[in-house]
Amino acid sequence: MGNVTVDMSMSLDGFITGANASAALPLGEGGDRLHQWLYNLESWRKRHGMEGGERNPDADIFEDAFKNVGAVVMGRNMFNHAVKAWGDNPPFRVPVFVVTHEQGEPVTRKGDTTFTFVTSGFHQALVQAKAAAGDKDVSIAGGANIIQQFFSAGLIDEIQVHIAPILLGKGRRLFQYIGGQSVELQRLWAVESPCVSHLKYRVVKA
Repeated sequence: MGNVTVDMSMSLDGFITGANASAALPLGEGGDRLHQWLYNLESWRKRHGMEGGERNPDADIFEDAFKNVGAVVMGRNMFNHAVKAWGDNPPFRVPVFVVTHEQGEPVTRKGDTTFTFVTSGFHQALVQAKAAAGDKDVSIAGGANIIQQFFSAGLIDEIQVHIAPILLGKGRRLFQYIGGQSVELQRLWAVESPCVSHLKYRVVKA
């Protein structure tokens, strides 16, 4: 069975979106700067249906982050804010389970992405995602609230963060609410590049 993982770009002061995120501004005010390191990478452009781009260690790390993902879990806010920007060919290419209070029929897009709405809580979304993923990983895509719920429940196995060299000052912090408990991490590796720092950890469990 695969791992339950988180992979996020984050500011040095801990934010994964800027303030006032919405469908019109999915990453919030200034949040687009968190992802500047991605936009000209060959692997990012390919996953978004574009050609060209740079091939470098950042591109390899981005590509590797998706290699073993068999399913994705996200919150309804992330879906609502970003679904228009993703368009008809979202970058996931695997089943996506959306944790929500609102029932809805599955939404199918190109590239094997189907959004299934789960109204019975994040635990049940994970059950369904693991069944879909088989031996592959389940990625908890966001937003911050759903990631924090998984952390608080002790369900995250690995986390990769890409530290952008900016201070956003406000927005949604990744680790702001994780139940007040201490979490021990084992560093797996760290990679520096000119525009971002990549850190990967395994969550140490008793």
